[in-house]
Amino acid sequence: MNHKILIITISLILYSCGPTIAYGDYINSDGMSRKEIEAIRNHPEVQIGIASYYGKEFHRKLTANGQRFNMYKVSAAHKTLPLGTRVKVTNLNNGKSIRLTINDRGPFKKGRILDLSYKAAQKLGFVNEGTTKVRIDVIKLGDNKYYK
Repeated sequence: MNHKILIITISLILYSCGPTIAYGDYINSDGMSRKEIEAIRNHPEVQIGIASYYGKEFHRKLTANGQRFNMYKVSAAHKTLPLGTRVKVTNLNNGKSIRLTINDRGPFKKGRILDLSYKAAQKLGFVNEGTTKVRIDVIKLGDNKYYK
């Protein structure tokens, strides 16, 4: 009788140590967790808000996806859109728009939805202002891959 109780107890302990779907430990064949998969699926296709830009202080530093930031190329940082997402950004003050890829995280200033590279800010025509109101249209959601 004690032997059966011991076997059941050990089985329960071993079973409880493994990952469970109920706690979000699910990983698919691409190595993405349930949380990452849901984050990709549940993004709005259009966002409107304030964008800013960043340049010299981050030039040649690593971005969130592991690539080197180049302020003279078009790219952007977004807080939640999956890395690798292609978007069309339109400056609502002058109508200029560009297409770019999200490769970094940010902005970290309250009230802003997008941080653009210096080159992207030039193309959108708001370098002198520092910020502008933009519309972000998702073209294709990224795979949220990080490069090493």
